[in-house]
Order: sequence, then structure tokens, then C-alpha cells
Amino acid sequence: MANKGPSYGMSRDVQSRIEKKYDEELEPRLVQWIKLQGGSEVGEPPEPGRYGFQQWLKNGVVLSKLINSLYPKGSPPVKIPEPPPSMVFKQMEQVAQFLKASEDYGVAKTDIFQTVDLYEGKDLAAVQRTIVALGSIAVTKNDGQYQGDPSWFMKKAQEHKRDFSDDKLKQGKHVIGLQMGSNQGASQAGMTGYGRPRQIIS
Repeated sequence: MANKGPSYGMSRDVQSRIEKKYDEELEPRLVQWIKLQGGSEVGEPPEPGRYGFQQWLKNGVVLSKLINSLYPKGSPPVKIPEPPPSMVFKQMEQVAQFLKASEDYGVAKTDIFQTVDLYEGKDLAAVQRTIVALGSIAVTKNDGQYQGDPSWFMKKAQEHKRDFSDDKLKQGKHVIGLQMGSNQGASQAGMTGYGRPRQIIS
């Protein structure tokens, strides 16, 4: 982890709550998918646990290989330096490139972690969330690039566009939708006033 002092008081409470969100049962599945998707290029799997997971992804290279593997060969969105970056700002830059490529791939901004979440280990649950969102989009796209069991991730809901002809649209203007109610067969026959009439005493 980064060289930062211990948290105290409220900061410590907030940090411990964030750490509790990290899903240790989800971790092996994400590692398995990254290994299958990225192939031998991603290297050996990490030591189990938060710290091992963070160290494995920290320099951005494994994540960059993951996003590149979701594109056809010859058109990777992220350049991977050789040897892997060792300077802090270069590693953070590599992670930022992965995040930009993930957003371009279709991951929503709300599902994307901040670089410090990974680099300083501030919110590794957010890192997991981004990888899950990436897997979901890869499964949904179904373009032949996804490797692994499709049941590992939820398919995203897809837009279902309907094209109506001008004639159909014109016909629709004369139809009263049921949500507007119906006045068919409506009449006041048999209705009586409620209550007694007002008594006026002079």
C-alpha cells in the first residue's frame, strides 16, 4: 500500500466501512476470469486476499491486458510498456488508460473506480465493481471476444427499438389509451344524489 499514516476517529470508521464492502468470495472468480481472458500474459495469480489482489493490479498492466483482450487482435486500445512501469506516476497513468478504455468500451462512469482507489487501496470494492461491469458488457456484446463462463456476469438490459410506419403513427393518434380511462357506456341513469337535501328553515 502507499506510504500513508494510519487513520483515526471518523476517517478510520469510514475506511473500515469501505473495506467491509470488499467481497472476498467474488475475488477468486474475478481472478479466474482475468486469467482466462488475458491468458498467460497476465502472469501468475495473486496471493488470496485484498492486499494480493491490489498488488497484482496496482501497476495497471494486468488491467490493460484485460481490456485489450476484449478487442479484436491488432486493435488494442491501451499501449503496454515493456518493461512494466516502475515509477509511481507511470503506474497510475497506466491505470488511468485502462479506465478510459473501459469507459469507451461501455462501462458507465458510475461503475468506474478512481485511480487512488486501487493504487492506495482506498476502495478495492470499487475496483471489483468496475471489473464486474466490464465482464457484464463483454457478455452482453457477445462478439466472440469474451472468454470464460457467461454465467459469471449478468447480461446488461439491451435497448429494443421499434420502427413504426407513418400510417401506424397516424392511426395511433385516434386511439384513446387505456391509461386515459374510458367513457364507453357511461351514463348517469339510476344515479341518485347522496345524503339528504339541505334543509332551509325560515
